[in-house]
Amino acid sequence: MSNVRPESMERITTETLVTEIRTVLQNARNNAARQVNSELLAAYWNIGRIICEHEQTVPDRADYGKRTLKELSRALTKEFGKGFSVSNLQFMRRFYQDYPIQQTLSVKLSWSHYCELLTISDREKRSFYEKEAVTAGWSVRELQRQIESSLFERLLLSRREADREEVMALALKGNEIAKPSDIIRDPYVFEFLGLPEDKPVLESDLEASLVRQIEDFLLELGRGFMFVGTQQRITVNNTHYYVDMVFYNKILRAYVLIELKTTKLTPEAAGQINLYLNYYAAEVNDADDNPPIGIILCTDKDAVTAEYALGGLSNNIFASRYVLYMPEKQQLIAQVQAVLDRWEQKSQEK
Repeated sequence: MSNVRPESMERITTETLVTEIRTVLQNARNNAARQVNSELLAAYWNIGRIICEHEQTVPDRADYGKRTLKELSRALTKEFGKGFSVSNLQFMRRFYQDYPIQQTLSVKLSWSHYCELLTISDREKRSFYEKEAVTAGWSVRELQRQIESSLFERLLLSRREADREEVMALALKGNEIAKPSDIIRDPYVFEFLGLPEDKPVLESDLEASLVRQIEDFLLELGRGFMFVGTQQRITVNNTHYYVDMVFYNKILRAYVLIELKTTKLTPEAAGQINLYLNYYAAEVNDADDNPPIGIILCTDKDAVTAEYALGGLSNNIFASRYVLYMPEKQQLIAQVQAVLDRWEQKSQEK
């Protein structure tokens, strides 16, 4: 004889029904939202097409932008309400010009996403942010933040042998993650912490701030990261050690161990994280896990120290700088151009 009371059975049945119905309704709402977004993008693209086609018939195109768009804005706003300001109509015009093939538009991105993308004049750079926004599912706010933090330039500078093919691959495919070095950025940008730039920060305070802002930190780390914990204890020969932060990257199927340093890179830091990686490989990894990855985040590093500290180690160890403020965009662009110029000079000498 069953010990389950009738009212308990009824409650379980009701909860099951609610769960199933909730799933149906959520799927319906998501599908409806995608359909609405698709129709909205198509409408704005066609408005841009009509404006461009009409513009071709006007002798004075400069006057067209000043006078005709204002008149069009007033008429459309009067009949259809908000959303048809002169600036928005200009975006629709450029939307059609920059995406002349309607089928190339992604319904995974909203009109607000495309408005942000259209502010990027460099087509290769815009293509990168578009691919990443679709793949990573960035919100508009997250897309804005990645653009402002110059993610495209930072990823290129993180690659040791950047060339024109690297730029094109990053633009056309986004940041494909196939090997440990693909997840590295240099520098990492922690502007979201709100920590003062001109005052010393303790490692424990930096760690605590990153944990409090873990969602922003995961966005900065990139795709595939899952947070495991902080101060993860490992014991070697009755001596306890503590790893600052541990993540797991599901794309690479590997643990990622992060050591935070509020000083420049030192050889001791490399030796420390090398010990941690050896322990994780031997004691923590499952059979289908790939070798763990170590990242030392420091305030500064020089090429010579990095080469001697990290060279010859069998583990995947990387050292990257971090900054507490948004990097100077033009400075990063200049650094990328300098790398590409050196590559072109070498290729011409061969």
